[in-house]
Amino acid sequence: MRKRIKFRQLSRTPTHKWAMLRNMVTSLIKHERIQTTLPKAKELKYLADQVVGWGKDGSLHARRQADAILREKPVLTKLFEVLGPRYADRDGGYTRILKLSQNRVGDNAKMAVIEYVDRPGEIRAARVPKKRMEKLLLGEKKKKNLKDVIESLGIDPHVYKP
Repeated sequence: MRKRIKFRQLSRTPTHKWAMLRNMVTSLIKHERIQTTLPKAKELKYLADQVVGWGKDGSLHARRQADAILREKPVLTKLFEVLGPRYADRDGGYTRILKLSQNRVGDNAKMAVIEYVDRPGEIRAARVPKKRMEKLLLGEKKKKNLKDVIESLGIDPHVYKP
């Protein structure tokens, strides 16, 4: 019986699988969107979200943990200086998997695109995190209606008519 097995095998030895996942998470941080097979994308999502959590933490221990996984120093810098602050108000769900309609030509494998949310040029806009929404809409005082919200965003309420 299959019980408490955390990761997929992906038809590889454990050392080959972890080497592949380390390469893929490094490429994902570098390019912010990669195309791969669906099972690999699902495995990568867990690891990529964990690495972004370390980037949000920003401590020396988190930096050393991320350095043990990532392959390139510029990617490590990008993780802590770009991705960590970008997802500071997001509690999870930093990556998105989009299934592609066409399978791979050679072996008919299901393909997917894995990308970071809230980035410029994303395929589909992400839902705004709850913390950011509260910060935008509530601010210091509670806003009771649409007019207060529009004024707080710097839009003239007489020009904007929903």
